[in-house]
Amino acid sequence: MDGNQKVLVMDDDEMILTLVTSILELHDFLVETATDGQVAIEKYQRAMAEGQPFDLVIMDLTIPTGMGGKEALIEILKIDPAAKCVVSSGHSSDPIMTKFSDYGFKGVITKPFMVAELVGALKDIIDN
Repeated sequence: MDGNQKVLVMDDDEMILTLVTSILELHDFLVETATDGQVAIEKYQRAMAEGQPFDLVIMDLTIPTGMGGKEALIEILKIDPAAKCVVSSGHSSDPIMTKFSDYGFKGVITKPFMVAELVGALKDIIDN
């Protein structure tokens, strides 16, 4: 990994968006955020059209007021079948969290997460 990887973080919790953005920027990631799946799809599509695609997308599984990660992933994979998307949730017992690859995700991050685990998981997924 050569630094300055571009990451899109989708979560409905502003505090989580702020925290994850700060952590990732401290580790030389370029970060954009989305508050639901529809916004994430639009940002992903725009980045692809501009020739500056995201290296990875972190997607909250459940967005009570909008489209969640499972639904958004389907649309992002239509735009870019090679998209690297990671599912994130505090509901570790959800089948998507335990069998994430069956749904098209490349990794899983369980909330609350440790900084080293978050950064390490993202670097591993981007590099592979």
